[in-house]
Amino acid sequence: MVKTPIQYQTRIRSWAILSAIAISQLFLNGCQQSPENEAVSAPNIVFIYTDDQAPWALGASGNNQAITPNMDKLASQGMRLPNAYTTTPVCSPSRAGLMTSRYGYELGIDDWINTHYKKFGLNPLEPELGLDPKLETWPKALQRAGYYTGLVGKWHLGISDAHHPTQQGYSEFNGFRSGGANTKNPKLEIAGRNVDEKGLTADVLTNYALKFLNENKDRKFALSLHYRAPHTTWLPVSPEDAAPYKDADLVIPNPDYPNLDVKRVKRYMAEYLSSVRSIDRNLGLILQALDNLGLADNTLVVFTSDHGYNMGHNGIWHKGNGHWILKDRVQDNSNNIPDDQRPNMYDNSIKVPTIVRWPNHIAANSVNQSTVSNLDWFPTLIAAAKAQAKPETLIRGNNVLPVLTGKRAISSTDYYAAYTTKHQSISGMRMYSDGQFKLVKDYINKGRDEFYDLKNDPQESTNLIRTSNPDLQVVINQFDDVIFQKMLDTQDPLLTQFFSENKNDH
Repeated sequence: MVKTPIQYQTRIRSWAILSAIAISQLFLNGCQQSPENEAVSAPNIVFIYTDDQAPWALGASGNNQAITPNMDKLASQGMRLPNAYTTTPVCSPSRAGLMTSRYGYELGIDDWINTHYKKFGLNPLEPELGLDPKLETWPKALQRAGYYTGLVGKWHLGISDAHHPTQQGYSEFNGFRSGGANTKNPKLEIAGRNVDEKGLTADVLTNYALKFLNENKDRKFALSLHYRAPHTTWLPVSPEDAAPYKDADLVIPNPDYPNLDVKRVKRYMAEYLSSVRSIDRNLGLILQALDNLGLADNTLVVFTSDHGYNMGHNGIWHKGNGHWILKDRVQDNSNNIPDDQRPNMYDNSIKVPTIVRWPNHIAANSVNQSTVSNLDWFPTLIAAAKAQAKPETLIRGNNVLPVLTGKRAISSTDYYAAYTTKHQSISGMRMYSDGQFKLVKDYINKGRDEFYDLKNDPQESTNLIRTSNPDLQVVINQFDDVIFQKMLDTQDPLLTQFFSENKNDH
């Protein structure tokens, strides 16, 4: 049965369909048009990426201790995605996925890229890890579509010139190639020169972003602004960012967790939220600049993070490579997991705060429950920009622009993630959730599998992997099959390693 654009279910003649389409087109040309329509100009893009920001570290999420008026204002002007997530809960593989729409293990980037050879006893003669410059990235696709592209801030996808951001589609780069920079007075690479900057790093990076906007306001541009906050260390921050948390008796998650170091959690929480507030203050400057330059209406703004964070949740702090924050030292029974470490794929590590604004295209003050992956940004951004990836490009993510613009209600409700830890802890975790249940498997360490009922236990406090409930056992087996098939489809190297090491067990 043929349907008109307004979804009538009755049969009509083809001439009537063509007439309806023509009338609709005239209406759209005279009024608001969809981003998919060729008459709509491709927007400027500002992609703001924080480092280690938890899904709960956002006022709009319902946490009134997260004082984020500018993030909240952005959410009121656009769409918030509470189920946005990353496929790996640490820096480098998450960032590699953002750039390429591929899983980190497909690119040889399983864990954060480590350049601290002496500290971790690594071989400095081993080939440096980094994002292969031969790979297609969305900034490269945007460049070919006529965009002037810039990256300000953190890269962490290789420190050599061969892995430089300008080899990956950025016309200019001002920031730091390594995984970290000082919170104050950072050493940055500015236009190819090393510069000792003065001031708080969040403010310094914002100033370079504002400079980019002013210099490129008259041409089509895409700016990536990658803050290093709220990555530890969190201090110093400006007095105004710290003020709300001075002497505050903060409410913390799981305060009754056995042996939790409550005092330390509260101190960390105050410092962490003040760092988040420093980002919020600088976000306000970026949004104000877009208004002042007359760019706001035709600029697609994405605000998100590379992964989430735990702050006392389930007795740990940090991200996927978590640490226990208890009064007594925790000993792990596995030879691969050092004491006091807790590699994990909790939702607080996987999910990220995400807001998207594009006036007249994305409904203001809207919330969508779709699970949106960091792999989805590549196809989504090039769709908005009317750009094209090279034909041979393998893209794992989905174009969620129809979801953002209200043309599709939900993109998906399930999510898959992978994390092979290689620094200190050694593990091989793969995870799948349908939004109600969640299975985490460790293919390297027996006895570390986890299964959670997210509907009844959103805090993931009770591991049901050894359940005797036959209905849950069915779900576990189904999810196990999903993970296995995903590993097969993506030629996951962990699968080969697993069968090689366990061939004598069968």
